[in-house]
Amino acid sequence: MTEADDAPAPMPARPIRSFVLRAGRMGPGQARALAGLGPKFVLPFQTTPLDAAAVFGRSAPLVLEIGFGMGDATAHIAAARADTDFIGCEVHAPGVGALLKRIGEQDLHNLRIVQHDAVEVLEQMIAPATLAAVHVFFPDPWHKKKHNKRRLIQPPFVQRLAGRLAPGGYLHCATDWQPYAQQMLAVLGAEPALSNTAEAYADKPAYRPLTKFENRGIGLGHGVWDLVFVRR
Repeated sequence: MTEADDAPAPMPARPIRSFVLRAGRMGPGQARALAGLGPKFVLPFQTTPLDAAAVFGRSAPLVLEIGFGMGDATAHIAAARADTDFIGCEVHAPGVGALLKRIGEQDLHNLRIVQHDAVEVLEQMIAPATLAAVHVFFPDPWHKKKHNKRRLIQPPFVQRLAGRLAPGGYLHCATDWQPYAQQMLAVLGAEPALSNTAEAYADKPAYRPLTKFENRGIGLGHGVWDLVFVRR
């Protein structure tokens, strides 16, 4: 046996994650919703394109929301747009349980959840040119400069997002962290497949509700920046 044979195998390269799994507390109502509604409304991750018509039992515009948090905005938008189907992607179990609870309370049959990394969901489960829209509301801003590389809105990911949008479909991002808003504007503006609907930042579309955290921030004088780009 040679010295090379004794050398440990190199570690595989680890992808940069835009999220950190946090140990959040799940309330009893969320746990009940996860147990009772999860089998119907939580889709397992798969490495083949999703058949949305089979999942929802109809053919309708499909919207992907990435990182829905506790699901307040997701449920609100799904309830207001019954003619559209929604897939929410979130890795944190308490948020999944909270949105399932709202699904049960509001009888939202046009909404499904995938509890998995959004980058892999987009690459594996979403076929090209099949989405009517993508919503990315208040992603982790990764404030420290050394962590900026973890931000979700980066050129390679935006290129993939654009490829999954049908022509005329839109990408709507929102953030309350101005440096991240500036980065989003630069990255989205540099993607040739996308066109800005505004000179820079868009007015908040009526369909996006104000969250309690956003209302609190507005009361403290904090800004919120919406960006809406359309697939050419």
